[in-house]
Amino acid sequence: MTSPNRASMPTADTHVSAGNYAFMLLLALIWGLSIPVIKLALETLPPVTLTTLRFAIAVPPLLLLTIGKARLPWKALGTAAVLGVAGIGIGQLGQNLGVARTSASVATIISATIPLFTVVFAAFRLGQPVSLRQKAGLLAAFLGIAIIALGRGGGAASLLDSSLGGVVILLVSAAAIAFYYVWSVDLTRSYGSVPVVTWTTLFGLLSLLPFAGMEVATTPMSPSLVAILCAAYLGLLVTVAGLFMWIRILRTVPAPIAAAIQYLQPLFGIAASAWMFGDRLDLSFGAGVALVIIGLALAVPAGRK
Repeated sequence: MTSPNRASMPTADTHVSAGNYAFMLLLALIWGLSIPVIKLALETLPPVTLTTLRFAIAVPPLLLLTIGKARLPWKALGTAAVLGVAGIGIGQLGQNLGVARTSASVATIISATIPLFTVVFAAFRLGQPVSLRQKAGLLAAFLGIAIIALGRGGGAASLLDSSLGGVVILLVSAAAIAFYYVWSVDLTRSYGSVPVVTWTTLFGLLSLLPFAGMEVATTPMSPSLVAILCAAYLGLLVTVAGLFMWIRILRTVPAPIAAAIQYLQPLFGIAASAWMFGDRLDLSFGAGVALVIIGLALAVPAGRK
């Protein structure tokens, strides 16, 4: 039997408004800047400490948002704990560990697999169908990102420059983050976004504290003001604002469309890297952009009148 939650989920032909497209583009920009910002912060902060500081910054405003809201019931706390450990303790920490161990190009392309995992998990968990055209669009967009990332990093040489362990960590991170996004949907529909995001973030932070304590005790560090500001950006915009935006998107927009729009994240990230670090944008960037646009055209159906 189909649950009420699943029955009310958007389907592949659900109309998507211009406002929702603008909302998804804003989120793609905010999240697209996250890897360059992480790279910048990792210059003076080690990965576990950076991840912990990010979520330590995120938790207080989340707790403030819960004032006057219904509390998450005890029976849902176990699920929230699992989601927090998966999405933050494994997913977000894994992303920082992976970025620290791979080239920027490889980190970019592997992070782009998050929407792919999201579509697969949404099809399994939420029963959202993925048409052949949408599959072709997602594949085209992914190939476009591959051309951009590997073209900028020297192709196969960039892969060889990266640690195999870092690549594996990033893949596990991508799957864990997608798992968190999709499995949060039913919980938020039952209890609301504010308590779910707050409790999952709090549980994720608690899972990080022992490892952060060990890293601080054994690793010399001198964090810069820039690194602290980067952690604040990651905590307040990427985490607090971003999670609420994405959960709302998944509740109102079919997963293939949401995933396709989020393929713009690496484009924003690469553009930011060119500005922040002087990365060169060449013909491969243009070719990749063309493929991403083609992919979006295939994956995003025309709105119904």
